[in-house]
Amino acid sequence: MRLGAFVNDATVRAIFYQAVTFAAVVGLIWYLVSNTIANMATRGMSAGFDFLDVSAGFNIAFTLIPYREGDSYLRVFQVGIANTLLVAVIGIVFASALGLVVGLARLSTNWLIRTLARWYVEVLRNTPLLLQIIAWYFGVFNLLPRPRESIALGGFMWLNNRGAYFPAPVPQDGFETVLGALALAVGAAIAVSVWARRRLRETGRAFPAGLVGFALVAGVPLLVYLALGAPLGWNWPALRGFNFVGGFSVPPAFCALVVALSIYTSCFIAEIVRAGIQSVGHGQTEAARALGVKPSRTMRFIILPQAMRVIIPPLISQYLNLTKNSSLAIAIGFPDLVSVWMNTSLNQSGRAIPIVAMTMGFYCVVSLIVSFALNAYNRRILLRER
Repeated sequence: MRLGAFVNDATVRAIFYQAVTFAAVVGLIWYLVSNTIANMATRGMSAGFDFLDVSAGFNIAFTLIPYREGDSYLRVFQVGIANTLLVAVIGIVFASALGLVVGLARLSTNWLIRTLARWYVEVLRNTPLLLQIIAWYFGVFNLLPRPRESIALGGFMWLNNRGAYFPAPVPQDGFETVLGALALAVGAAIAVSVWARRRLRETGRAFPAGLVGFALVAGVPLLVYLALGAPLGWNWPALRGFNFVGGFSVPPAFCALVVALSIYTSCFIAEIVRAGIQSVGHGQTEAARALGVKPSRTMRFIILPQAMRVIIPPLISQYLNLTKNSSLAIAIGFPDLVSVWMNTSLNQSGRAIPIVAMTMGFYCVVSLIVSFALNAYNRRILLRER
């Protein structure tokens, strides 16, 4: 009887099934790894990482960090990571801002704005991202004027078929102090924002924390900058011969990739924002209107904070998708991680297993970090029952 009761115990059975599943998974992984290593040894191939110190011997057109042709494969991996993260961060910022605007436009009472926003979402999100990247690259940025006929935007940016050119900052002695003042100003702005929220909860009196924070972040570093005699120079791009020299430039492939990723992802973010706002009861808006709260403050302080509880979970997926979709840059020749590492480095070194493993590990780590950060924020804003 005791043995039968032990066998029929639900907890015991659950532990047994989990142990069997775990053992099966470990056995399968061990078989695949050992079989792969044996097959590679038979063919004289190596699965080690000793090639990382070997000179890559090829050039990379666009690098965010210093790189030379004689640098190692490990440096190539770092360059690919830096380029991929640059595209992902800029794309996330632009996609979030554009998605918020389009999502609010989808709820506009103006028929024209609402219709344009709806067609924007429906057309672009139902077009393959790869086609959009190719269209922006070959149909827009490659058709820009030649360098001698560049399009000047505001006197600080020039566009042509070889990319976008900006003035590059050149820090001078004392600029570290300005950066320190900026860090202190940001910390003070955050402290003011926290204090203003606590004050609003306790007394019901609002404080212009946004304006004060902006004044701190913009004013304090500026005063320090002027007091130190403007310790920052600028290297302006100038047309020399058939192209610009000096300054900072980005290739057309980068511009096309960022624009396509931002616009495509913004369509999904817009629908997430729209759904989140519509999940908040209309009575919240009516109550705010009855109390005389301005529509802008109603949206900012009443509707959006509640909608964020619905927006954040699916927003995580869109940020992860944008980061992983940046690998489509290989179609237009932008040197992201997949292009310089999974393509060029793999073909030259022949080390498929370690290169694929390192690439998968990078995307996995980035995805976990983004998920952890946004999930932590989501837990902080969740309603807690008492």
